[in-house]
Amino acid sequence: MSNRNVDRSISLADILNAHRVLQDVVQPTPLQYNQALSTKFDCNVYLKREDLQVVRSFKIRGAYTLIASLPESERARGVVCASAGNHAQGVAYSCRKLGIPGIIYMPATTPRQKITQVRLFGGEFVDIRLTGDTFDDAYAEAIRVSAQEELPFIHPFDDPLIVAGNATVGKEIIEGGAPDIDLLLVTIGGGGLAAGVSTYIKAISPATRIVGVEPEGAPSMKQAIASGHVVTLPEIDKFVDGAAVKRVGDLTYDVCRELLDDIVVIPEGRVCTTILELYNENAIVAEPAGALTVAALSAIHPEQLKGKTVVCIISGGNNDIDRMQEIKERSLIYEGLKHYFMINFPQRAGALREFLDDVLGPNDDIVQFEYTKKHNKENGPALVGIELKTPEDYSGLIGRMESKGFHFLELNKDPILFNLLI
Repeated sequence: MSNRNVDRSISLADILNAHRVLQDVVQPTPLQYNQALSTKFDCNVYLKREDLQVVRSFKIRGAYTLIASLPESERARGVVCASAGNHAQGVAYSCRKLGIPGIIYMPATTPRQKITQVRLFGGEFVDIRLTGDTFDDAYAEAIRVSAQEELPFIHPFDDPLIVAGNATVGKEIIEGGAPDIDLLLVTIGGGGLAAGVSTYIKAISPATRIVGVEPEGAPSMKQAIASGHVVTLPEIDKFVDGAAVKRVGDLTYDVCRELLDDIVVIPEGRVCTTILELYNENAIVAEPAGALTVAALSAIHPEQLKGKTVVCIISGGNNDIDRMQEIKERSLIYEGLKHYFMINFPQRAGALREFLDDVLGPNDDIVQFEYTKKHNKENGPALVGIELKTPEDYSGLIGRMESKGFHFLELNKDPILFNLLI
């Protein structure tokens, strides 16, 4: 029962039916003109605010559409799903709404805020089980239990009804009041949102250019399209948890390959900068996957944006406040404003004072200093974190360290040591 025998195509009729099913379940989210981004990129930027959805992401659309379609006798026994967080909330909400049990598998690395929200939306109807480090780990276990218990598996993206439900985002965009849309940016994780939105938008507005956006550490759709078939990435960066998928869906790959005009990948650090900008400038709380599309505006050639009408889908806003320090740190490093070094101070009196007086620039700030030895500290290197006022201050700092004879290792350029020490 975990593998339903269904037609794999998605039609406009399927999308319109999903829209009808969701009428009393989802919030039609606003399509908002954003003045700050429009000015910055010299175009007309609209944000589709799925972060304001009832479960703070678009995932409720596909989850409820699929679960509600199951025969009542089949769904009454319960359903199983795997999720990095947002799909789990959609399934949990659907289970409670329909009064059925659900077993929800999530990676052990899922942000606490998302786990708490799943419990809130599902209540006593859901059983949350944390397993593995990635979505793919949770997915494998959920598939096993689905087959063993003979319970329907609610796939997070690779199902035509999931895609049809997600496509209702596209319907709302077309009806949202923006002028003819030149460019639409959509996040890609497993591909369910991109497949759904592109199916509807291309049918109604074929001239609209649709660009999928993936995190640099998990470009599974871009790799699949480049390879000509779905691939499984050996390793991924899990930071953009809502889009960190090793393998996209077979159905979503087929649709995205046909309908997407391009795919861009965005560094995780740039995503972090965008999260902070959205919060500070617009009071928008976007999760990493939700900020991807806005971050992608910087990756598109200005001539492709100038004077155009651009829509960015903010796919979700389930961001854990506990992650904000990490987000700020990643942003500063990406922007070239924070650097970590292992520094061997010369074996002479006053070396540390010389470093402070003669190496640090007037606007440089030491934000971390730690000797690596508990005893004989003067004979061991120190871990030093330095925050700069502007990225241009970096070359001067390096030059002064070299001219003064300080031997150092730049940890920002050594991922293994950086992860071990920072």
